[in-house]
Amino acid sequence: MSGYKAGAALLLWAVSFGAMSNDLEQAQKIQNRTHTAASKSQSVINASADKSQLLQAEIEILKEEVRNLELYQRHLTSMIANQEQEKSSLAKQIQDIQVTRQGIVPLMYDMLDTLKTTINQDMPIKWQQRQERIEKLEQMMVRADVADAEKFRRILEAYQIELDYGSKLSAYQAPITLADGKQIEVEQLHLGRVSLIARTLNANQFWYWDQNQRHWLSLTTIPSTDVNRAFDIAAQKVAPAMLNMPVALATAEAK
Repeated sequence: MSGYKAGAALLLWAVSFGAMSNDLEQAQKIQNRTHTAASKSQSVINASADKSQLLQAEIEILKEEVRNLELYQRHLTSMIANQEQEKSSLAKQIQDIQVTRQGIVPLMYDMLDTLKTTINQDMPIKWQQRQERIEKLEQMMVRADVADAEKFRRILEAYQIELDYGSKLSAYQAPITLADGKQIEVEQLHLGRVSLIARTLNANQFWYWDQNQRHWLSLTTIPSTDVNRAFDIAAQKVAPAMLNMPVALATAEAK
């Protein structure tokens, strides 16, 4: 009988030990899974923190770019307003002037002189065409077979062409002279009067016009893919998109 009790006790202990062993094993598995999940969660948290810091840095950069663009937009708005005032002033002068040979001829010569000065101080956008246009206008001024009204119309037309250069994206082929005096045939592209760039005909070298130095400088700060895309947009080969372009605006000298 005692042997039976001992056997029963032993059996009960074995069953209990087995159950405890299973419970411990399950607990260990749960603990392992918990550690694994915690490790993965920490990795995700670390990655998210790194990404958050990177995004924050990018946001600060974008904010600075937005501030710069807003400042530049205000600058352009002021320039446009000033141009409109000048146009209005010129229109009023034209309306007020007595349209006679004695009055209109000096005005046309003054307008031609102003146009020449503007072109010589401007970015060399379609430089050869603009010089030829001035020469033709000067030759026209001494022709007796062209009426003063027609001369005046052509000068105003030249002014309008110059104004249009400031608002167009255009590409064309023309030579440029580098800072070392070397002249090469290239494709040129201008975005208004904000940016003027050039590339070789095989599209493997690039330059931009620096209005302060008044020289063509090697363009290395912008990927060639962005520059080539700008040419494709100008040629209407691809849809218009945001462009990464060098700015060629002259800065005022400190007084």
